[in-house]
Amino acid sequence: MKYFLTNHMTGVLVYLAIVNLAAFIAYGIDKRRARKKRWRIPELTLIMFAAIGGGIGSLCGMFFWHHKTRKLKFLFCVPCLLVLWIIAGVCIFVM
Repeated sequence: MKYFLTNHMTGVLVYLAIVNLAAFIAYGIDKRRARKKRWRIPELTLIMFAAIGGGIGSLCGMFFWHHKTRKLKFLFCVPCLLVLWIIAGVCIFVM
């Protein structure tokens, strides 16, 4: 069982790294487009990055780019989704 988890853990970590990097970049792109009054990335898409495992990248993007930090929807949903991913990771990989 331990071999199975360590073998798959690498894949999970690579997936999470890619999703978090994509989330961080998406928040930056959306902020730049907002400043230029251009087409924007839908809010649901930005929140979905956190839902599929990009919570850290979403939070970092929010505060690094100073984007969506005044919206309660983002200030509540993104950290909650990150906590759910942390709880799931602990339950799967530690127990």
